[in-house]
Amino acid sequence: MTSEADTNILLSRRTALITGTASLFLMGKSKSPSVPSLSKGEIGQVARIVDGDSFVMRLSDESELSVRLSAVQAPRTAQRAQKAWPYAKEAKAGLAAIIQGRRVQLFYGGENRDRFGRAVAQVHTLDGRGVPDLWVQGELVRLGLVRVYSWKGELADMEALYGFENQARDRSRGLWADPTYAVRKPDPDPLAQDVDSWQIIEGVVTSTADVRGRIYLNFGADYRTDFTVAIAKKNVKRFDEIKPVELSGARVRVRGWIEMINGPMIWLDHPGRLEVLS
Repeated sequence: MTSEADTNILLSRRTALITGTASLFLMGKSKSPSVPSLSKGEIGQVARIVDGDSFVMRLSDESELSVRLSAVQAPRTAQRAQKAWPYAKEAKAGLAAIIQGRRVQLFYGGENRDRFGRAVAQVHTLDGRGVPDLWVQGELVRLGLVRVYSWKGELADMEALYGFENQARDRSRGLWADPTYAVRKPDPDPLAQDVDSWQIIEGVVTSTADVRGRIYLNFGADYRTDFTVAIAKKNVKRFDEIKPVELSGARVRVRGWIEMINGPMIWLDHPGRLEVLS
């Protein structure tokens, strides 16, 4: 059996590895295509890292602003009775390696604040002239420190982020080397073990249905037991470009929290969490 000391040594080595990797890839690797169209936000110096996708910055008036990186999700750190997700410490260390002590600027493309009062923004580090030189979200995704996960209004640069994520996953970078984060198949029995967890599922849509305005994407012959994706009537218009009722036979990748409603199910409220692959 592995001792606690051995586990701590292994974790320290993994953290050092990902920190060193982040340092190697810092300069000019990730650029946001949408920066010119986003609203310029606050500029400040990163004061401390909270976790793999949030930090606190100090503004010019010495006040502090809490920031959540839009469109990505890092493995969660321990909270109350909930244990930390695998790779949470490494993700936090990686973000620190990229931005700790750096001057950064926020860019807004949707709602500026979340329900906790945190700024929700695309974030860029600034060079000595005050020009954006590194897109933090893109770099974190590219290094496998976080997964892409948008909320409504956070859809800027989703195509670029998914491209970085595919690259990191194909090369088993960062968290993608951990089977905890493997892309799931739409098999209902294994997925039933993942209820109440955040997962990425990839498979072929076998059929679709419009039931009183609610859209269902079915991944098996029996909707009562097989994996299903559901879109509530109030959210259907957001999917006009994708036309989900026409996705029968398409290979898709969907991400979200798995619930058990008949079989395993994920609810989608905007198209940023649905990739149409073929």
